[in-house]
Amino acid sequence: MAWVLKMDEAIESGLVHDFDSSLSGIGQELGSGAYSMSDVLALPIFKQEDSNLPPENETKHPPFQYVLYAATSPAVKLHDETLTYLNQGQSYEVRMLDNRKLGDLPEISGKMVKSIVRVVFHDRRLQYTEHQQLEGWKWNRPGDRLLDLDIPMSVGIIDPRTNPAQLNTIEFLWDPAKRTSAFIQVHCISTEFTPRKHGGEKGVPFRIQIDTFKQNETGEYTDHLHSASCQIKVFKPKGADRKQKTDREKMEKRTAQEKEKYQPSYETTILTECSPWPDNAYVNNSPSTTPAFTSGQVSTYSVPDSNSSSPNHQGEGTPQYVVEQLCPAATIQEAQQWLHKNRFSTYARLFSNFSGSDLLKLTRDDLVQICGSADGIRLFNALKARSVRPRLTIYVCQESQHGRSISQLTSSQDNENGEGDSRAIYVYHAIYLEELTTAELAKKIAAIFSISQNQINQVYRQGPTGIHVLVSDQMVHNLQDESCFVISTIKAENSEGYHVILK
Repeated sequence: MAWVLKMDEAIESGLVHDFDSSLSGIGQELGSGAYSMSDVLALPIFKQEDSNLPPENETKHPPFQYVLYAATSPAVKLHDETLTYLNQGQSYEVRMLDNRKLGDLPEISGKMVKSIVRVVFHDRRLQYTEHQQLEGWKWNRPGDRLLDLDIPMSVGIIDPRTNPAQLNTIEFLWDPAKRTSAFIQVHCISTEFTPRKHGGEKGVPFRIQIDTFKQNETGEYTDHLHSASCQIKVFKPKGADRKQKTDREKMEKRTAQEKEKYQPSYETTILTECSPWPDNAYVNNSPSTTPAFTSGQVSTYSVPDSNSSSPNHQGEGTPQYVVEQLCPAATIQEAQQWLHKNRFSTYARLFSNFSGSDLLKLTRDDLVQICGSADGIRLFNALKARSVRPRLTIYVCQESQHGRSISQLTSSQDNENGEGDSRAIYVYHAIYLEELTTAELAKKIAAIFSISQNQINQVYRQGPTGIHVLVSDQMVHNLQDESCFVISTIKAENSEGYHVILK
């Protein structure tokens, strides 16, 4: 046995000697100096990679952290956002933590900050129609709120407030240096915003978002500090516990290889950093660039009067079916003006941050989902400047006042291209009629020739043997499409107006 141990020691010492000998050549090739990793890291390839990394002192460090004391679902894939199930009306703690490093944001030390907590839609489609969705919920649940603060259970909350007009929002002050916990209750369930078709529909996800602000120079809490949110689904009482149990049982049935594709379930949910909520009045400090419209807010834009916004009362000289086309280069302000001018004021708030190019990129299906079938199709057609074909089109030319005879002008009526007389070009104006009435015809004629409609007493059509036939609504109905007329006027005998004759 001793002999065997000596043989092992001999073999081991020999292997060590051989290994030391093999390493000795490396040192000679690199040079007489001592080997150092800094020499390798100084190579150009490593310098290039290192330059792409942000300096350590520039790494973003959030000043606060918010923790929701509710377990995350185990049925979420690795690269997806966490999902947390909540019970309707149950109080859940949200711990507000000061995450600042030493020396960060010294201006808020010893001072209060303001946090706004809101429940919003996760799906972008529902975010566009949030106002309508919440109004519908309010109609079905009068007197209820989507989000409430459980004040008796909360700790460190100062001056809590709720706005009756904002059922999904609560706000309060708190001191980062002290323990602060806000206990929130979500009263809306995910299936309340799902179209009910067959029963057992999949509920929509919500988001809990917290935006925190500090005081500005005037003492108002308008300076944004931090925002974070998490994805949730809300079930009827005890429904979240059953759903969590179901997900856990499903994961237990999966193989070990399949489980590696999913996140583990955590006892708490940490809200992740996000952008400030865009509909927040505290964030939007420049209404001139990003106007926010609410139901009780008066727009500062010049809105056309009721006569011009009505489809049957367009301004003089503007055909009713013509829609001013929105330019892709239009700013947010110009896009808002276009919406008001074209009778889409109801949706101005939804598109408060959309420029012209943003609106034009929306598809027909997008607009139908956002605005509903009727207004969605109408807005899509307006954005694409789709004109409605008029019921009747006629062409009119004013009788020449430069010595040409009526016979010369009427000869051009037989040839709408004006080739009947090679010495003159007759310019005709198109009149598009929708209502097919004498009043509409007189109005369009007055607009073309820049006179008041009140100055036209009667409209006549020249008939056989030069007789003047009074134009009635029935005659307008029976005019042939794309007819050509030469217009002359005669002074009315008993008034200051004129009679218009279609020849």
